[in-house]
Amino acid sequence: MHSNIMSSVDIFGVALTAKLPEPRVDVSDLREIPDNQEVFAHTCTDQSIIIEVMEYEESEDDQALRIYFKDLVDTNNADVDVNSLCNQPLELSSLSASCCKSCRLMKGIQSVSKFKDTARNTVEVHMALLRLPQFTSDILLTFNNPLHINAESNSSDVNTSTSESAWTEDHFLQTVKSLTIVNNGLFG
Repeated sequence: MHSNIMSSVDIFGVALTAKLPEPRVDVSDLREIPDNQEVFAHTCTDQSIIIEVMEYEESEDDQALRIYFKDLVDTNNADVDVNSLCNQPLELSSLSASCCKSCRLMKGIQSVSKFKDTARNTVEVHMALLRLPQFTSDILLTFNNPLHINAESNSSDVNTSTSESAWTEDHFLQTVKSLTIVNNGLFG
């Protein structure tokens, strides 16, 4: 039974808020993170949630999300199980970000190395794309959920997503739905 507590977090100063699952750590307390990202990692597993403000992708919503997913695959030098890809809309009425014009969800399974090791891990990647054309911005949320960590990986000493405290797809959806834009000056 996964019974993680969800608690509200200020993001990008106080420009956004969202409910995120615990236990978590703000990765910017551990290492440098790009200015357009906030990264939160599970304290016991190798799971993470990334929130990014992106320049608006001038494509249809489903195609824009595919572009962001492909960018991640390319950046990670990952292999993708194309049969695992799923792309669907999320009802706007379920979102706290009321100025969002559309929202799409995607998930897929990647085989990826972490920290430049050669060992590849199997990671289920969930993405949510909140479209804000009026601000020429997109908000991209990504949930990395390792399904299998190779024994040769630098991450082999951590628990996988089968841990009792592991985050779930439902936790990620709660985060997406709770995301609130407090100060649209963020999109300046």
